[in-house]
Amino acid sequence: MTWHSPWDEGARERRGGPGLRDHRRHTGEGRGRGRRRGDDEPAEDDGGERRERRGRRGFGRPGGWQNVDLPPADDAQAWFEGRLPEGWFSEVEVTVDREEILVVGTLPDDTPADDAAAEGRISRFRAETRSARMEIADEAQARYRRKVSWGAQLGDVRMLFTHISVPVMTRLRQPERRVLDTLVDAGVARSRSEALAWAVRLVGEHTESWLSDLRSAMAEVDKLRAQGPDLGEPEED
Repeated sequence: MTWHSPWDEGARERRGGPGLRDHRRHTGEGRGRGRRRGDDEPAEDDGGERRERRGRRGFGRPGGWQNVDLPPADDAQAWFEGRLPEGWFSEVEVTVDREEILVVGTLPDDTPADDAAAEGRISRFRAETRSARMEIADEAQARYRRKVSWGAQLGDVRMLFTHISVPVMTRLRQPERRVLDTLVDAGVARSRSEALAWAVRLVGEHTESWLSDLRSAMAEVDKLRAQGPDLGEPEED
C-alpha cells in the first residue's frame, strides 16, 4: 500500500479533494505582501493606534513649512516695493503663504469724506492699473511660483480685488464637530466649512503676537538651512 502525504498535490487531486495550491488559496498560507487578512485579524479602524502615533508626531518637514518644492519668498516685500510704479501707493503690505502672495497698497490720496467715495476711488484705481498689475503679477509668479492677488486701502476702507480660496481637508472627531454644529445652529455660520473658517480667523485675531513670533522663528530656521554647506553627491568608489 502506497502512502501519500496529505500535502501531495497529485494525491489530493486523485482523491477528488483540493491540492496544495487550492489549500494555500483558501488559507492564505505562503502569501507575502498580498496575503489576505484573516477573520482572526481585526481591521484597524480610523481611530487606531497607528493613526494616534502619527498624530502625536505631527506632519511636515521638521523646522519649517511644507514648501520644499517652492522657492523662498522672504524678499517678496522688498521686490514689490522696488517693482511697483511710483505714485501707486504710499505704503504697501505684502503677505505670503504657500499658495498666494497678497499685495495690498494704501492709496496716497487724502482721506475721503465717506466710505462711498473711498470705494469709488479704489474702483477707479483698480480699472486704471489692471494691465500693469497683470504684468507685474506674471513676473512675480514666475519668480516665486505663487499666485498674486491685489487689494487697496483708503482711509478705513479696505478692498481685495481678486484672491484665491484654497480648500483644506481635515478630519474632526465628534467634540470638534459639535463645536462647528453649534456655530451653525446659532446662526454664526451657514455651514461647517464656514464655521471652521470663522474659528480660524478668531484664533488668528487672539494669537497674532504668538503666530508672528512663530513665523519669524521658522523664517530664521529656513535662512540658516539655506546657508548650510552643500555636501553634493556622494562619490562612488
